[in-house]
Amino acid sequence: MKLTKPPSSAVHHFGDYLREWRQRRRLSQLDLALEAEISTRHLSFLETGRSQPSREMVQLLAEKLEMPLRERNVMLASAGFAPVYSERTLDDPALKSMRDAIDLVLRGHEPYPALAVDRHWSLVAANSALLSLVEGVDPALLKPPVNVLRLSVHPAGLARRIVNFVEWREHLIVRLHHQVNVTGDAALSSLSEELRAYPIPDAARRSAQTREDHAGLVVPLQLATEEGVLTFFSTTTIFGTPVDVTLSELAIEAFFPADPETADALRRMAEKRQAAAGA
Repeated sequence: MKLTKPPSSAVHHFGDYLREWRQRRRLSQLDLALEAEISTRHLSFLETGRSQPSREMVQLLAEKLEMPLRERNVMLASAGFAPVYSERTLDDPALKSMRDAIDLVLRGHEPYPALAVDRHWSLVAANSALLSLVEGVDPALLKPPVNVLRLSVHPAGLARRIVNFVEWREHLIVRLHHQVNVTGDAALSSLSEELRAYPIPDAARRSAQTREDHAGLVVPLQLATEEGVLTFFSTTTIFGTPVDVTLSELAIEAFFPADPETADALRRMAEKRQAAAGA
């Protein structure tokens, strides 16, 4: 186990860091003071450096600001306190049960595709249904660490097979924008710009937009395969009440068939994989 150590460039004066996150959450001093049940004057003194916070006050304010665990450690360090939340690697024995749970969820979701990613959308694990859908992409994009968003919209990745490319890419960028607002992660901001810069494949320019609007409830992924165009919607699952940085940043993305034709095609693909494995 190791404790998170914030990069030196991220260790600000506590007051500056507090103000930055308060403004990121679009809260006035009065709003935050009411949430934390402290006086506006005291909060102002904390931001200007006229008062120094206790460890308990730092943790209280971080909780009210809904800061990610990684950033809570940085905030503690900026106030002169040691980090509280551990950051283990996924192969740490302490996380074995969590990793087993991820593998169980991924296998249990077959014949539908599912994957687990970290905070920067690097692939942690995937089931066989997902892996079969990415066959034929540039091998360079499959070298670890595999960024699944780059893999999906890169010209040498799945881009040319995504029928509703423009709609899907915009959906991913909106999700990244939300993550940047929540986490303040510069790497995610750069990834968003990278995705936006990728060209639109000719096939996507010529194709019509989404065949069905799915009641306006979800943005589907339409992927061209040997079984025809498959249409998916996705859900995201995270661990509840984690106290480890790594675990708090893991997410499972599960794809479901959006129509009966896709469900039938995925079952046929699973049968082919099983037959090939048994040959």
